[in-house]
This record gives sequence, structure tokens and C-alpha cells, in this order.
Amino acid sequence: MAPNEYAPFNVTRHTATTAPRRQERTRLTRFVAASMRRRRHNLVYSRFVSLLKVVLPATAVTLAGLVLFWPQLNPLDNRFRLKPVQVSIDDLENLRMVSPRFVGTDERNQPFSITADQATQDVGSSDVTALTSPKGDLTLNNGSWIALTANEGLYHKQDRTLDLWEQVNVFHDAGYELKTRRAKADLALGNVSGDDPVEGQGPDSQLRGQGFRIYDKGARLTVTGKSRLVLYPTPPEKR
Repeated sequence: MAPNEYAPFNVTRHTATTAPRRQERTRLTRFVAASMRRRRHNLVYSRFVSLLKVVLPATAVTLAGLVLFWPQLNPLDNRFRLKPVQVSIDDLENLRMVSPRFVGTDERNQPFSITADQATQDVGSSDVTALTSPKGDLTLNNGSWIALTANEGLYHKQDRTLDLWEQVNVFHDAGYELKTRRAKADLALGNVSGDDPVEGQGPDSQLRGQGFRIYDKGARLTVTGKSRLVLYPTPPEKR
């Protein structure tokens, strides 16, 4: 048989043998490519993790340093600061108290109290206390009271007396009010007196004199010296 008669058979046989080999090489090529991609991904990821292990601690240290040293790098002029307190020589020599309150009882165990905006003593053992805007309250056991106010005053602790001057006002809960320049209150006895000109008013009267005496916390009032008293008639009760 001539050689050209078998050519078709030889071509067909060669094609059938090489096709599986090409597919196998294709799969191998794809596998190798996928492996290389995974390997590159793992390498990039490893480098990224290693970089984070260095960057994150460095960032934390930097932030901590900024927190500690930022006030020195950028001082604030308007921030809150504790300034030294200026103390005068008078404050060192005297004892001063803001909004003091003195309380006690008289000979009948009836309470009294003294308050002021400020109290000053020459020394701690001093018996006399200077008061700014003093206010005194004397209360009876039956509930009635007398209140005294002034711009200045002196409290004598041992004698339980209160000297008042400059715009002295005396109030009684019965409706009486006296105004004078100076007055003295004996807190132990519940008496208030003054020798300067006085004027006042009550629910149905007006008075004026050269002095006054109040005994037993208002139980009795006397106007001394040249005095004048005006009484107003009480209107009859309506039936």
C-alpha cells in the first residue's frame, strides 16, 4: 500500500493523543498561577501586619507625648490659675470672720442672737468684737421679739452687751419702730437704751424725744428728755 493511503489515520491518531495533554497543561498552569497569587497575597498581608506592629505602638507613644507636653508647647493665657492671695498687715494683726453668728440666753433663759456681715477682733482672746452691719434679735418666751439693726457695732462678750451706731433701728413685733443715731442693748437683761435724739411710730401713735428706754424686751417703753407724743384715735370696731 502506498504511503499516502494511511495519512488520514495518522493525523487522527495524533490529534486524539495531544488534546488531554493540553488540558492537563492548562490546569497545571492555572494551579501554578493561583498558587503564586495566594503566595503574593500572603506576603503582602504579612508585611502589612508587621508594619502595623511597628506603627501602632509608635502612634500611641506619640499621642501620649503630645498629651503630656502640649500645655508647654501651646500655653493658654486664659486658663484657670490659682493666684496667691494678698493678705494685708491688718489681716495678719486682726482676726476677721465673714457672716458671724453669736447666740446666747439672758437671765431668764430667753434666747438672743447677733449676726453681721463681718466681725473683727484685735486678738483671739479679746472680749470686744467689732461688727459690720450688725443685727440683733431678742426673743421672749411668749414669742414676742425685738430686732435691732445698725451700720456699725461692738459686741462685748463678757457683759453680753451690744453697742450700735449709725442709722440704728429698733423694731418690736407689736408694730413699734424707733430710729436714732446710737443705742446700747443689754442682752442679759433684755433692755435697750439710747441718749441721742429718737423718733418713732407705732400702730396708733408717733413719738419724738431726746432719748429712750426699753425694758424687759419691750414690755415698757419710756421716752426721755423733751419729748412729744401724738396718739391717733382707734376707730370703733364694726358691729
